[in-house]
Amino acid sequence: MNRENKRKKYDKNYYKTHPCNETFTCRICGRLVVPEGAGGNHRNHCPNCLSSLHLDIEPGDRASDCGGIMEPVAVWVRKNREWAIIHRCCRCGTMSSNRVAADDNPMKMMSIALKPLCEPPFPLEHIEEMTRLMGGEGSLR
Repeated sequence: MNRENKRKKYDKNYYKTHPCNETFTCRICGRLVVPEGAGGNHRNHCPNCLSSLHLDIEPGDRASDCGGIMEPVAVWVRKNREWAIIHRCCRCGTMSSNRVAADDNPMKMMSIALKPLCEPPFPLEHIEEMTRLMGGEGSLR
């Protein structure tokens, strides 16, 4: 084992200061994930299904013992107008935000962004009644 591989293995903060340029296979969709095309130095999620693994407590520290699947649950726009994906760990419930990579699946991101509109927390049949109760017009037609 060379010196650099020893640092990766034993230095918990290695990925905070060094690019993560390793290829891996996604545990969710089985795709081979390569660092090229990400548009950054830290590829941490699959560009196809947008899932990740719970490896970090702080970005790049690889200090988490959980190892659960980080499922993409939402997207948001940062101050600089850059999109980010919100992941939630299926095992422990931890949530984190990761910047969108250049080669991420745009249809998957849009489906995550539109999910609250497609699955509202109330039955759509009652929307006219709710609008009327809130003092709005009686009909939406």
